[in-house]
Amino acid sequence: MLRRRTLTFVCSKFLKPSLSHYFPVTTSTKATMSASAIISQDAIDKAESKNIDESDVGILCYISQVPGFRGILKQRYSDFIVNEVDLNGNVVHLTSLDVPPELIEKKEMAVEQLDKTFTEEIESFRSLVGDTDADCLKELIQKVQCGADPDISPLVLSPSSDKAHRTAVHNFFKEKLRFLVTDTIDGPQDSSKCIRVWPKSAGNQKGRSCRKRKDRFDKPFDKRGSHDWGDHPGKFLRFHLYKENKDTQEALRLIGQMLGVQPRSFGFAGTKDKRAVSTQQVTIFKQRAGRLASLNANLIGIRVGDFCYVKEGLQLGQLFGNRFTITLRGVSSESEDTIRASADALGKCGFVNYFGLQRFGSGAVPTHFIGAALLRGEWKVAVDMILDPREGEREDVRKIRKDYKESNDVDRALRQLPRHMVAERAVLACLQKCPGNYVQALKAIPRTMRMMYVHSYQSYLWNHAASIRVQKYGAQGLVVGDLVHSKEDSGEIISLHTEYEDFVSNEADNSTNLEDMEVDVLDQKTFSVKAVDEEDLLRQKYTIDDVVLPLPGSKAFYPANDVAHVYHEVARKDNISLTESVHSVKEFSITSMSGAYRRVFQKPIDFEWQILKYKNANLPLADTDLDILTKSKSGDTILVEKGNDSTLYSANLTNASNICKDGKPVDTETDCANEISDSGSDILTNSKSGDRIQVEKGNDRSLDSEAQLTALKLRFTLPSSCYATMAIRELVKTSTSVAFHKTLNNQV
Repeated sequence: MLRRRTLTFVCSKFLKPSLSHYFPVTTSTKATMSASAIISQDAIDKAESKNIDESDVGILCYISQVPGFRGILKQRYSDFIVNEVDLNGNVVHLTSLDVPPELIEKKEMAVEQLDKTFTEEIESFRSLVGDTDADCLKELIQKVQCGADPDISPLVLSPSSDKAHRTAVHNFFKEKLRFLVTDTIDGPQDSSKCIRVWPKSAGNQKGRSCRKRKDRFDKPFDKRGSHDWGDHPGKFLRFHLYKENKDTQEALRLIGQMLGVQPRSFGFAGTKDKRAVSTQQVTIFKQRAGRLASLNANLIGIRVGDFCYVKEGLQLGQLFGNRFTITLRGVSSESEDTIRASADALGKCGFVNYFGLQRFGSGAVPTHFIGAALLRGEWKVAVDMILDPREGEREDVRKIRKDYKESNDVDRALRQLPRHMVAERAVLACLQKCPGNYVQALKAIPRTMRMMYVHSYQSYLWNHAASIRVQKYGAQGLVVGDLVHSKEDSGEIISLHTEYEDFVSNEADNSTNLEDMEVDVLDQKTFSVKAVDEEDLLRQKYTIDDVVLPLPGSKAFYPANDVAHVYHEVARKDNISLTESVHSVKEFSITSMSGAYRRVFQKPIDFEWQILKYKNANLPLADTDLDILTKSKSGDTILVEKGNDSTLYSANLTNASNICKDGKPVDTETDCANEISDSGSDILTNSKSGDRIQVEKGNDRSLDSEAQLTALKLRFTLPSSCYATMAIRELVKTSTSVAFHKTLNNQV
């Protein structure tokens, strides 16, 4: 009983005063719903005037009873390092920028036998397509032979609705005229297609010059399949993408422009946080490793390396998770014992597996507000939320929004809106063609983005349910009615997809674009769930780690206790039914979705932490992959001081000290660490800047008096369905919102 009361305190202590009385443990959940669950016009106005807080989206509780402390998240983007973990459990690192010798290929001749007349080939082509196209091809070849590649316009062949015939034409060029490449574009009629032909050497320039498209024949060149690939080991080049302070789409857009290929040529398992340093796997269709490697000389904040050819491209969701190296700067507490206890508690107890604030977008209008409007069938309301002026937005963008709202001039708004505002531009482009057709305008938004609106409302419901589960029943053990991953083949069981989402955030931009939101993809794996009964409790067959809660859907199975009422009550107060739809647009209806499940509690995997002392706030406190790679090439050293003795070692910061893993001091595997004295603490000095960083070893408490600032460095792995910010929230017991940490940073 004491334990439950304490856990209740942990939840209610951090609630806003106006919300805490809505969650008493002693009354039924159905009668104790939070007023914050109602997405009213007042809530919308409130959100537009400030950034949403965690309590606004149901993030209310903590697991541990240990007090939190002050710490700044992402003071520098290099304080947040993310390395993807593939399906085999391998952590993805950038280890080489060079092309392996076995992948280096001989340069192909740009043009084959340019002194030929190609009479035989042209006559063969004439029999395939007719006189008109054959004569045009002859003129194109003559221009190529004259060396006019950059000025040559592409040749568009006559329209054809016969796919087999078009395939034969493509194959003709691959076999007979390899210095020319082809692709397919839309024809003048819906059922027809045209083949476009241009010199291989002119493809890149044409691709880059076609950004402004006036009609269907001006679409940029797509080189998918246009290369003579021959007997290559794989059609996809896989590489490791390293990026600093850029989101995944932005980095790939830039690389695609330099290569002259469209974004669809790339494949990746998940988008990564923008304000971070991240490394992940990417695949690209039929590109040479040497060509990508040559881009490194001109890329800023981006590197590509670790090349290999594979048979299949990556798809969203094909990863285990991410390995995080997070440094909290400016750490302060009444006692450093509190910091150590908090770190130990996170490793031992984990955190409530909430959907973080990134899930709900970084714009002034949260995505779940738009999702609620879609579920109610309020199409114009949803469109207005996307297009209306917003507080906190860039002034130039705000003026464009305000001008459109007052003038309703779609053409002018489209000319002025930045291209990265994908949702807004898609809606306006559709309204330009079909004025007043708001449903069609919403469907014009890219599917991944428009489905995110409804998915974020599902997440909003899930967060509220998770808070009730923790407050009402605690986080120490199971209760009757809990849903768990089933370990048997009988009983009341339902099989359903697990839930997967990428960890991604774009905090620098308030517009409604894809990088602002989570990308939500269902994993292909299925599992069974069941409601825990008295017999399960007696047999102790399941643990608290097995507890799941559903994301609402037509096939979702709800807990057999009071937590189930939360979903329906919150939705009802938003005038939304989870059992029937008020409109016929299936993709904007929860009843048309299967649903999914998500673990309520998550523990960090391979959890390690260090307390650092430093003086220079601008000094990096963790090595990135590029730092390590550069040091390995240049032979840079780090000075490790032991008492009055100074010895130089070729080692990086992390490996030059002892760290605490799961609350216990463990030695690193480097020789440098093994040679450090067992007594005292380690002082690491950057050999270039001379700045000193002191690292606490194990339980030693002797720290350098000259180092005035404290940092806590954490390293852990999370599955792809988890948010590192929610782990940090459990640690510091404060908000993880961007605005809050900017305030802390300004106080330093």
